Amino acid sequence: METESEPYIRLATLRQLHQVVADLNTARSLADTLQAVADGVIAGLGFELSAVNLVRPDGDLLVAAVGGSAGAEALMAGRVGSRCSWERRLSMGERWGDLRFIPYSEGWVLDDDDVPQWHTPGPAPRFPDEWHPMDRLFAPLYAAGASGGELIGVLSVDKPRNGRHPGAWGREALQMYAFHAAVAIGNARLRGNMQRALLRLEREQQALRASEESFRQAFEYAPSGMAIAEMGGDQHGRLLRTNDALCRLLGRPASAMRRFSFSDLVHPEDIGTLLRTSAEGGRAELRLARRDGSYVWVSLRNSVVADAADGPRFLLTHVEDIEERKRHELQLAHRASHDSLTGLPNSAELRARLAARLCATPPRPGGGYEDGGASDGGVADSGGVYVDAAGHLHGFDDFEFFGTPPPVETAPFDGHVHTVPPNEDSDIDDGHKGLAVLFCDLDGFKSINDRFGHHAGDAVLIEVARRLTNGVREGDTVARLGGDEFVVLADGLGRADAADLAVRLRNAITPPIRVDGRAVRVGASFGIGWAGCGMSAEDVLHSADQRMYIEKRSRSKERRRAG
Repeated sequence: METESEPYIRLATLRQLHQVVADLNTARSLADTLQAVADGVIAGLGFELSAVNLVRPDGDLLVAAVGGSAGAEALMAGRVGSRCSWERRLSMGERWGDLRFIPYSEGWVLDDDDVPQWHTPGPAPRFPDEWHPMDRLFAPLYAAGASGGELIGVLSVDKPRNGRHPGAWGREALQMYAFHAAVAIGNARLRGNMQRALLRLEREQQALRASEESFRQAFEYAPSGMAIAEMGGDQHGRLLRTNDALCRLLGRPASAMRRFSFSDLVHPEDIGTLLRTSAEGGRAELRLARRDGSYVWVSLRNSVVADAADGPRFLLTHVEDIEERKRHELQLAHRASHDSLTGLPNSAELRARLAARLCATPPRPGGGYEDGGASDGGVADSGGVYVDAAGHLHGFDDFEFFGTPPPVETAPFDGHVHTVPPNEDSDIDDGHKGLAVLFCDLDGFKSINDRFGHHAGDAVLIEVARRLTNGVREGDTVARLGGDEFVVLADGLGRADAADLAVRLRNAITPPIRVDGRAVRVGASFGIGWAGCGMSAEDVLHSADQRMYIEKRSRSKERRRAG
């Protein structure tokens, strides 16, 4: 009887399978489709339990739907199994086409992994194809339904109603169902994406209409400057529209602004900054010309007003007045690098300027430079360049050849010109010009502070700073090191020139200084040092300081006060 009715049973099962497959494509959402996949296994394939494990963007698999058991759903739904654990399962057991069957005798090793499961122990099978509670059967779901494609999920099934392993026909039916389930899930995702895109498009169109009006009002009544400029063509950069704030900032009417572009208004020194500023997201701080000929510091921020059909059309520029901030920044920078009393560069600024002229390359015996002692290291000619052993190119003021230099066209020039001190071992001035460092210490200043107070001392320091500044050339540096100590950096001097400069500055300091109706006098002691590459700024200042004390001790107190 069972054999005779088998064709009828298979036909009924086929009709059920056809119906559940059709139901997969009637679900309205991805969640409904996933639940339809799980329920279809129960209704059409003869299993009592099923679960759909969906691949997440991070690769792990989420239990997205459970069918056949409310208890199993409460236990498993929403839980996640790692990708590596699932890959381990799909590589084990017996391959039934695309299906993976793991018998209880092998699956015990999976009991403690992180994949959600509902299996319970049970007795050994009574006959070869009896289903054991710990048996596992998986149907992988591939994108577009094709085996070997991207894995989008795994369909887990359990507890066949007849209590037996599925035969050839049952396996084929499950495999075919998994194919259609994968297609249905892909279609549901596509429908969801299309619905979200249509909804987003509708919202964007509504927002666009609202934003056009908002933009017009924001542009016209913005408290800071706004401008719209043309992009492309012969009129690229020409201002098409400006708001009232920008017109007030530059003192020009809107009708006049339309004759200009920003390149016509920018300060000549800032034209390079403007040209380097990108159209999209570009930022720049530069000066723009007012109608009265003065300039104002502004911050420009660009963005492109794009047309979906024709591409970028206009450049929207936000112009912010930063004149006050720039003035404040310059004041802060000046305070950080200059003495608050005299206005001269301070100790930190002095050391920075001195260090900028020095490098760590020590001199060679005989007047040259090398890169750390290599016998065939850096070489150059008089007024030429120096190539160190690392292949870097340096400049020179005065140097002789030592050996054969590497080909200079292969060495990158780093822009550094070596600072070379004159030869002080000889009594004869060879005429070499170097960077002189004159260390000045005032004589008799402490007594003025003690007798007349710090106010008088400050007035003396201010006058001495003025006299030192007037006594040097433009481009030389006069800095206050601290207290009553000053330092002068004078480049391009020979030994005799430096000595003459020290005498002139001493003579400029010694005349009486009037403070609060009384005349006071101070003297000055100078020590002359020479900066040279291979020395640090501290080395140079220490050398000049020591020479100043030698010079101070060599003169009597009366002579120091008189200059």
